[in-house]
Order: sequence, then C-alpha cells, then structure tokens
Amino acid sequence: MVHPSAAPRRRRWGWAALAAVVLIAAGTVTVTRLVGRPVVEAPSGPVAASPSATVPVTPSPTVPAPTASPTPPPGADITGPLTLLLVGVDTRVKIPGWVPHSDAVLVLHVPKGLKRAYLFSLPRDLLVDIPAFPKAGYRGGRTKLTHAMSYGARVPGKPQQPSAAQGYELLRATVSRYTGLKIDAGAVLTFGGFDGLVDALGGVDLYVDQRVPSKHRRPDGQHRPAGAGGYVGPQMVYEKGNRHLNGWQALDYARQRYIPGGDYSRQRHQQQLVRALARKILSAGLARDPERLQRVVRALGAALLYAGGERLIDLAYALGGLPSNAFTLVGLPGTGVGSGGAYRGEQLLPLGRGFLPALRAGKADAYLAAHPQLRIRA
Repeated sequence: MVHPSAAPRRRRWGWAALAAVVLIAAGTVTVTRLVGRPVVEAPSGPVAASPSATVPVTPSPTVPAPTASPTPPPGADITGPLTLLLVGVDTRVKIPGWVPHSDAVLVLHVPKGLKRAYLFSLPRDLLVDIPAFPKAGYRGGRTKLTHAMSYGARVPGKPQQPSAAQGYELLRATVSRYTGLKIDAGAVLTFGGFDGLVDALGGVDLYVDQRVPSKHRRPDGQHRPAGAGGYVGPQMVYEKGNRHLNGWQALDYARQRYIPGGDYSRQRHQQQLVRALARKILSAGLARDPERLQRVVRALGAALLYAGGERLIDLAYALGGLPSNAFTLVGLPGTGVGSGGAYRGEQLLPLGRGFLPALRAGKADAYLAAHPQLRIRA
C-alpha cells in the first residue's frame, strides 16, 4: 500500500473511532427506557357490577378478550441500506476562533437486511471537489477533504464562533458526491471524553498489527513534554500482538500516524478499534444492563460533538441488531499527488476507487473476493 508523503504537517488531535458505537449505544439506551417501562395491561375481560360479587366474573368463552395492540420497536420499518458518516474533528477548543478540521472520515455502509456492515476510511488529505456552500460564504473548489469541515464551519459575521454542525453539512455533501452514497446519518466526535467511554466499557481487546511507538504519551500515561525538536522523554510503545487497552491507551494508539504506512496505517487502526468496540457492545447485551448503559452514555457526553440525521434513535436501534461479527473492514489504497515537487494531497488508486461503485451496486462481496488484499483482517 502506498502511504502519504512525509512532508511536515501541523499536528492533529481529533479522530472518529467511536461514532458508530455512539449511534448504537445512544439508541440502545433510549430504547431501553422506552421498552423497559412497566406495562399496564388491559383487563382480560369485563368485571361484574353486582355488589355481591367478590371476584371478577370470568368472561364468556364466546366473547374474545380484548388485547393490547402491539407496539413495534423503534426502527422496525428500517431495513436498509444505510450509510453513516463518522467524523473525528480537531477542534482545539482552547484556541478562540479555531475552525474544526476533519482529521478522520469513516463511512459505515449497512446493506439491505442490516445483517452486515462495511467500514472504510477516506484519507483526510484526499483531493476532492467541495461544492459551494452559501451558508458559510464558500464558493466551492478542489482541495483536501479535511477542509470541507473547516470551510463549512465558518459563520459569516462570527469569526470567533465556528459551527461544527454546519461544517458537518458541507463535509457530508462532499463525501456523498465523492462516493455516490446517500448519507443517512452521522456523528462528529472530539477526542475529549473518549478515554472515559472506553474505560466505562471495561477497556478493549485488540490485535496490534505492528509496533507503534507513541509520540504523545509516556508509559505511565502522562503526556510527553515538547522539546526543541519535538516530544522528548520515555514513550509508550504498543508491541505487536493481542493487547487489552484502557481508555487513554486506545485513544493514543489510534492517533499515531508517524509509523510505517503513515496515515493509511492510522486509518486501519481506527477501523480495527471501531470494530472491536462495536463487537463488545453488541455481544455484551448492554441493552439488558441499564445501569451500565447509563455510565456509557455519561461518558459519551463529552465525546459526542454533533450527530446528524433524522430518527437517530430508530437508526441506532436498527443497527443494534447487527451480529457482532458483521463488520468487514476495507482499506482503500491511495498515493500522494504532487505539483512541481510540492505535495498537494492524496488520491485513491484505481483498485480502491473501484470499491465504491461495487458497494453502491450491492456487489461489495464479489469485489472483495476478486481483490482480497483490500480486506483488513487483523
């Protein structure tokens, strides 16, 4: 797989590892409240009005007893296909007027029947055509995908108050145009609160597929101090093999891109983490544990910046029926694009770009069978 140019770039903080879990878990909690309430059933038959009667009169067998009309669960009419846009943003909330950038863009596509799902990433530096967006005063142009969020987030007349929700609108339109997929719902996450979410789930079991040194953390979890030439001091290292990661470790591991494979390896690791956490939520039967779910939702509060799409609860409940082994991770290979020796961005190679029409046509499995190297198996 070709990895991005090693040209220096500004440090990025955000990512989108748990948006799919947000949609599943948030919907599951709300549905637990809906279907977990005590139900007052209708009487089985009429009661005699005679003052001498001390017990209800048994209804005549020829008169059918009234029954309550069954209430379908939320999302019962949702059969797919569904496409969710999962976005991780760099907000740098402590810097006044900082415009959010989309550091990680993941697409989760669930075909009709909601029995399997395909998860793939788009490079943050992918060169795309961003449509005009009058709401933000943006005229449109061809540039890196990450800028769609920042251009869309600008609020005319309010330079110090960018809107991530508005930025998501333009990013969604851009991704939909590029992939040809209708985006049904989405979520935008910052890294804040993510480690608490993972800890609320008891950590995550993950296969680390390559040695990953951390630029940002020491082995004890403390942040490494910045020196003249970058971060200094002892660093956390994630060795290859099966690992159990707590919250800060999971977030730190999924942030690292200065490793063999660059940002493409980081995309793969983020997808693997999404799958591991989604499997844990789906297989643990959290819908039957309201107290634990409440802890998860409290952790989600700081991590979830924005969620888009109508009937979010219904969509989440529908996704809650996915089998825990339903997630197929797809790596779309790309390469750097330059002009006059200068790095401009990324483009998907024909092999990766060809997956998109196959997905739209319902032929993803056939395409992956013909090109097994696109499957991320670890």
